[in-house]
Amino acid sequence: MTITETPAPRSPSKLWRRTKTVLSVVLALAATFLGLLFVTFIIGRVVPIDPVLAVVGERASQAQIEAARTALGLDRPMWEQFYIYVVNVFQGDLGTSLLTRRPVLEDIKNVFPATLELATIATIFGVLTGIPAGVLAATRPGTWIDQIVRIIGLAGYSTPVFWLGLMGLLLFYGTLGWVGGGGRVSNEFVDALEFDIVRVTGIVLIDSALAGEWAVFGNAVKHAVLPSAVLGYYSMAYISRMTRSFMLNELSQEYITTARVKGMPEWRVIWVHALKNVMVPLITVIALSYANLLEGSVLTETVFSWPGLGMYITNALFSADMPAVLGGTVVVGLVFVAINMLSDVLYRLVDPRAK
Repeated sequence: MTITETPAPRSPSKLWRRTKTVLSVVLALAATFLGLLFVTFIIGRVVPIDPVLAVVGERASQAQIEAARTALGLDRPMWEQFYIYVVNVFQGDLGTSLLTRRPVLEDIKNVFPATLELATIATIFGVLTGIPAGVLAATRPGTWIDQIVRIIGLAGYSTPVFWLGLMGLLLFYGTLGWVGGGGRVSNEFVDALEFDIVRVTGIVLIDSALAGEWAVFGNAVKHAVLPSAVLGYYSMAYISRMTRSFMLNELSQEYITTARVKGMPEWRVIWVHALKNVMVPLITVIALSYANLLEGSVLTETVFSWPGLGMYITNALFSADMPAVLGGTVVVGLVFVAINMLSDVLYRLVDPRAK
């Protein structure tokens, strides 16, 4: 007869601590999101743009203006307007765009995959080049390798993105013809992208590959290379700079000296032990870089005519389309909150002490 041991139940104190941790995280996220909604609401009320005139036009009669103001709920007290705004946002209603006459959330669903595609490729490029460059610079401080990495990082941090994009288009597209021009695909592939390829993710590279449209895929790659490289250069500069700083601090720790004294190979000391500890703060750097690319690619999308969220918000701002501007701002805030949550999860996977 075999006796099976049942696992001991978790102590109430441990369960209570974990419950409190989860509740604190949820409350912090809720407070952050409500603060974001409050700020966007105030911005929508203080900007010198009358939403009523944007709807009915400047030649409307006073009766039409008052009717539109009542329909929009702008005649109600401020606290009631904010309450209605919060309820609508939590129901997925970000308003209706004055420019496209469609729900803002529907517009954002159409344009956000383009920004996601661009920022993801740029971040991958930044991580794959920035981390090795920062590690090499930290292991050879003061050498010509360190100086080159620092100069490249400084140039990437200082050079205006729009100027870099224009120079890239002039050289690699206009002169050499190595890459595609503006937009996500060339004009001859627009119809195939719209009618022949099923929209699964909204990301052209993925959807065209799933559909087996390799001509569209190749053309999309040619168009994505240059804007991704421009954003990726900015990401690489930031990541390499922070990696170098973290590694310099980590390589001066006593456990690194102990590992070297014991005869451990230098590559293992650097790329396994030191880099593993550096990855904990580096996760925050990569997450913030990714979030900044998702919301800060306005100039790049404008230069390359890339139909993403940044270009959508820019066009809405020039057209006084405040529902679209505020809806895009809310989505950007949600992206930052979601990426911060993801970085917290990655902390626990990389460093068990965070548990």
